[in-house]
Amino acid sequence: MTPLLGMSGISKTFPGVKALQHVDFSLRSGEIHALLGENGAGKSTLMKILSGVYQKDAGEIRINGETVEIANPKQAEAHGITIIHQEMNLIPGLTVMENIFLGREPANFLGFIDWGEMKRRTEALLKSLGTTIAATDIVSGLSIGEQQMVEIAKALSVETKVLIMDEPTAALTERETECLFAIMRQLAADGVGIIYISHRMEELFALSDRITILRDGTYVGTVETKTAVFDQLIKMMVGRDVTERFPKQTVPIGGEVLRVENLSRPGVLHNITFSVRAGEIVGVAGLMGAGRTEMARAIFGADQADTGAVYVEGQKRTITCPADAIAAGIGLITEDRKHQGLILGLSVGENMTLASLDKCVRGGLICGEAENEVVAEHIEKLKIRTPGAAQLVKNLSGGNQQKVVIAKWLTTCPKVLIMDEPTRGVDVGAKAEIYQIMNMLAAAGVAIIMISSELPEILGMSDRVVVMSQGRIAGELPTREATQEKIMAYAAGGSE
Repeated sequence: MTPLLGMSGISKTFPGVKALQHVDFSLRSGEIHALLGENGAGKSTLMKILSGVYQKDAGEIRINGETVEIANPKQAEAHGITIIHQEMNLIPGLTVMENIFLGREPANFLGFIDWGEMKRRTEALLKSLGTTIAATDIVSGLSIGEQQMVEIAKALSVETKVLIMDEPTAALTERETECLFAIMRQLAADGVGIIYISHRMEELFALSDRITILRDGTYVGTVETKTAVFDQLIKMMVGRDVTERFPKQTVPIGGEVLRVENLSRPGVLHNITFSVRAGEIVGVAGLMGAGRTEMARAIFGADQADTGAVYVEGQKRTITCPADAIAAGIGLITEDRKHQGLILGLSVGENMTLASLDKCVRGGLICGEAENEVVAEHIEKLKIRTPGAAQLVKNLSGGNQQKVVIAKWLTTCPKVLIMDEPTRGVDVGAKAEIYQIMNMLAAAGVAIIMISSELPEILGMSDRVVVMSQGRIAGELPTREATQEKIMAYAAGGSE
């Protein structure tokens, strides 16, 4: 049987980097085919070639057995190929419906845009996704998860034969994820071929029919999901055994480092009170919209709380801006590293010292030698894979970009480190390395707040779990007593 899609011998080179080397991939009609690999393995590059964003250097692409050339996204769309990118591609100032039908606006008999028809189609798409987003909402006012749902609706608005989904659930709630999976299964039943990229292994086993693994830009193999074994996939992906998924180390828990009392913002946060001790990892769980990120930003001074107090090592600190928080020994790894954690046009080294340049000043000027020493030390300590400190950070893989963000805060020698979704969008190998960094920090006495939407991560890496619901702390559990069921009961606004 001729596959719906065939890619053979695909190669692509960027300056100094062989991104893909003779990669093969095939997709059947009605199949959900997972594409697995570490960050930098070439998954997104392969899909960008298929969707016309990049042009291949060598190889062949076939649709229903016929060789085709895809020079741009319009040609890909003409062949029925649609992609939902990991980095969202929306125009913030436009409405949801304007984004979904941009360049394909329905017209009335006079040739003008038919706004009523556009709204009707958009509402039907949004309803099918089970979301409460309105067609006329401005995209800039939506959360990251809601923007992801708009991207999905945009992809579904065209007649699709091949649907590429690159980390589509990274910012979705559990309910939104379940709706998306139901839609994917229906699309597959209707004959659409789906290429699914995700670092969430549970999703791949639950959804896919086959799994193809790439490593370092090369094709490793394809396996039937029903016969695949977790450890086998990890070894194929990283080229080595990852012995423990959550390598939490037990370290002595010291005295209280951070105490937050009655932190409030009307309609957002309500009397948030908790503490974190030296060497302790406190996991913060909750559904999207529970106020976890808002709490982190208020503690860090990025958003102003109306009432409440923050104490660091017993001393009350006035935090009106991030500079105050940094001076108090608090660091914040944001959930959106590309827009809030990094300056993509700067180098690895420049990003790494952004929060600690004062430590590299000699005689009123930045000392390049001192800065280089700090950067070299953290590249080695965190095992950041980069050609050098001068490499632009935008050219690194997601896992290595996240390590640069972590390094930025380590250079400040923090007493408290807030980590908001620290492993979002990074592969299993990079996750294990980030967990080891957390262990290293905890062993050094740093108090860590880890916000995560992945309950296995919360249970696997926390000493204690705080659960938020509707801007409040709904419950608190020592990890030895915590279960996914208890956490979800608190997160849903009930009790355990």
